[in-house]
Amino acid sequence: MRKHLFPLSSFLNLETNSDMQTTTAHVYPVDNIDTDRIIPGKYTKTLDMSALASHVLEDLDPEFSKKVQQGDILVAGNNFGCGSSREQAPIALKAAGVSVVVAKTFARIFYRNAINIGLPVIEVEHHNIQSGDSISIDLEHGVVTNHTKNETYQATKMPQQMIDILNAGGLVNYLVKHGDYV
Repeated sequence: MRKHLFPLSSFLNLETNSDMQTTTAHVYPVDNIDTDRIIPGKYTKTLDMSALASHVLEDLDPEFSKKVQQGDILVAGNNFGCGSSREQAPIALKAAGVSVVVAKTFARIFYRNAINIGLPVIEVEHHNIQSGDSISIDLEHGVVTNHTKNETYQATKMPQQMIDILNAGGLVNYLVKHGDYV
């Protein structure tokens, strides 16, 4: 069985008894960050995850791939991941080390592609997260904690089926384990 790129449970509370670590936020309060800005099309013709990671968000922030650390959180505005349905967009973010994407809203196809490859995405309409803030996320209860500001934000609660897919490391791993949707 293929492993996913990082242990999600160490950064997120996907199960009620897991301990959460805090991680750093990278905030881009921009609406409509499309898949071409996440990973430009000219870089999508590879299976080399490090190549995808090295170009992630370069049109938005040329230094992003150098700043992001394994487990960091990306925070964006409305309609994150709009545009084409390319699966490489969430793959590139995950390969770069992003452990979760927080946005006000997501394009539905990006949202499902992210879940399917094991990248958690969570919608938080109102928050005060700034770049560099220390964040932890409880997906099961839909709570984002900003430890820097000692604040919590309510997120859209994720259905248990999606949490199960994330716990498995993505849809393929989930189907290998369970054989089919339950």
